[in-house]
Amino acid sequence: MTKMIAGSKSGVGRTRRAMLTGATLTLLALGLAACETTPTAPPPPARPQYTSPIPAERLVGRWGLAAYHRPDDATRTENQARATCGSNPYVITAGPNGGVMMYLADDNKLTELVSKQSGNGPVYIGPPEDPAGGERDRQVVRFDGNVLVLKFVDPEVAKRYGSMIYVRCS
Repeated sequence: MTKMIAGSKSGVGRTRRAMLTGATLTLLALGLAACETTPTAPPPPARPQYTSPIPAERLVGRWGLAAYHRPDDATRTENQARATCGSNPYVITAGPNGGVMMYLADDNKLTELVSKQSGNGPVYIGPPEDPAGGERDRQVVRFDGNVLVLKFVDPEVAKRYGSMIYVRCS
């Protein structure tokens, strides 16, 4: 009888170990299955696609830059912008993703901006992830290839900076 009890004890031990191993494997399998079925974060929204009559390569170059607040000052300010070409031109370079590198208002780092237009609406220059006419955009008031006039969309920024005139340096 002692042998039988000893045998039973060892049989019970093996059964317990088998149950623990089985339970461990079951939990492990459930854990792995949960990993496979856990929903992943949705992909970031696609950048909006815009149309615009101003390709980035037409903006790349050296520009004289000045600003005015009153429309009556536009001609005089354009001449002042032209005068800055020799001493302090504003340089617009091509961006890595097809846009142009420019400064946003109140930001000291270059940001890639794109020319954008929704439907037949106004043309804007701003961050590609923002909608056309977003707060960080500038509306294109005039562009003839040699003169670019931009007005900030954000009224507070527009009040501080006025309309920006860029004159292409020769």
